[in-house]
Amino acid sequence: MRRPKRTYWHAAAGLVATIVALVLMLSAWSGGGPRLPLGTTPTTGEQSPTGEQPVPIVIARVGALSIKLPVARSAVTAIGYYASPDTVALSPEGTQANEGLLTRLFHRIVGSDNGGLNYYELSGGVGTDNGALDVGAAAGTDVYAPVDGKIVQISPYIVNGESLGNRIDIRPDADATLIVSMSRLKPDPQQKIGGSVIAGVTRVGGVVDFSKVEHQKLAHYTQDQGNHVTIEVFPATMSILS
Repeated sequence: MRRPKRTYWHAAAGLVATIVALVLMLSAWSGGGPRLPLGTTPTTGEQSPTGEQPVPIVIARVGALSIKLPVARSAVTAIGYYASPDTVALSPEGTQANEGLLTRLFHRIVGSDNGGLNYYELSGGVGTDNGALDVGAAAGTDVYAPVDGKIVQISPYIVNGESLGNRIDIRPDADATLIVSMSRLKPDPQQKIGGSVIAGVTRVGGVVDFSKVEHQKLAHYTQDQGNHVTIEVFPATMSILS
């Protein structure tokens, strides 16, 4: 009489375990609902700038340094990370939208799914993992400083020997040993070397259209041509610090 009873309970426990596993897998597959507010804006073609300032959302961190959203929340098309040489690794805030099913399931089980921000890991690139951050937005979209600090350099951004837009380097107040570099933008003429900037308040330029010169990785996750501003963090040289 005991053996059939044990068999019954084993079968019931197996059924419950199967149901729980199925629910977890479906939850992981569906993502547990929409991950707003970033990286989910649907677009058809290039949008015009919104004229709206960013909300103070931290999208990445480097130690004690917080990198904040550099464009208006409503203008974001997608956020992506990839490897870049000589950079300092960024720690993404939020949830990787294109992680594998097993990884997503593990995060659901242990409760490490951050929700909130959506970002993608982009293929290609060499060097430091998560060394570069692309924040997608239509060409012409206003770009604001991602950190409080001082502009230490404005230089041409070169692609295939051609100058396309500019790169702006900012020494952040929170960590003078680092340089926050923004590229693929047209600088605001009011911004000069030595000028102070405030995160989310100081306009530093606008997104440049690169769609005619390269196929942009971010376009795989947007409904437009994948234009964006790139943010990288480098160790500061002694000449910059002086």
